[in-house]
Amino acid sequence: MTQPVPSPTPAHAPAPPPVAGPGIGAAGSQSAQGGMMPHVPQVPAVAKPRPIITVRRLAPTDSIKELTVLLHRAYAKQIAMGLSPLAGRQSEDVTRQRVFSGQAFVAVHHIPLPDPADPEGVSVETRQKIVGTILFHEVEDAEGPPWFHRPDVAWFSQLAVDPDYQGQGIGHMLVEIVEQKGIEDGAAEMALSMAEPDKDLMGFYQKRGYRIIEYWQWPYTNYRSAIMSKALGK
Repeated sequence: MTQPVPSPTPAHAPAPPPVAGPGIGAAGSQSAQGGMMPHVPQVPAVAKPRPIITVRRLAPTDSIKELTVLLHRAYAKQIAMGLSPLAGRQSEDVTRQRVFSGQAFVAVHHIPLPDPADPEGVSVETRQKIVGTILFHEVEDAEGPPWFHRPDVAWFSQLAVDPDYQGQGIGHMLVEIVEQKGIEDGAAEMALSMAEPDKDLMGFYQKRGYRIIEYWQWPYTNYRSAIMSKALGK
């Protein structure tokens, strides 16, 4: 059976080219009303400059209140999960006691200040905003996991990055600082304790080469902690 042959499509005369109106160049586009619209060049989006972030030791003049607020903000996700991390609920006094029991480091955002001599310019002076922190070799009264008692193992705690600054590599900067400190101190391993239910955080550490060694129950938390460790210098 032969297929029916479709009828030929009627030919149409080509439409006349649009005529540019007064003051409109040939690069204009036709509007819905049939007139010509001027061509508006697209302006490329200007990339927002990355903030200037550096890491340094916590100074005695740094605000413990600001640091405590940062910790509460950074650990709010775990609090929302029903967990009870100490860093997410501790008082300013506890923050002070913890950070000065070991070696605390902070990541600071250098925010340019207005130039008083030039209202449209910026000064060479900056305001330092604390946006991250980490604590190396914290000393506490509670007994720690057996892995922390090994003489060749260094450890860190209280890693925190302000949620508004996460995803910019600040956490990696802070961990790299304490890993380098561990190497300088002659440690073979760098260890940490983290909330086992926080799989996102565990994934962060695993990408940096950390592995689970054991589990531990701290007396001030309502979850089991995973003790993770990484061989330094690898």
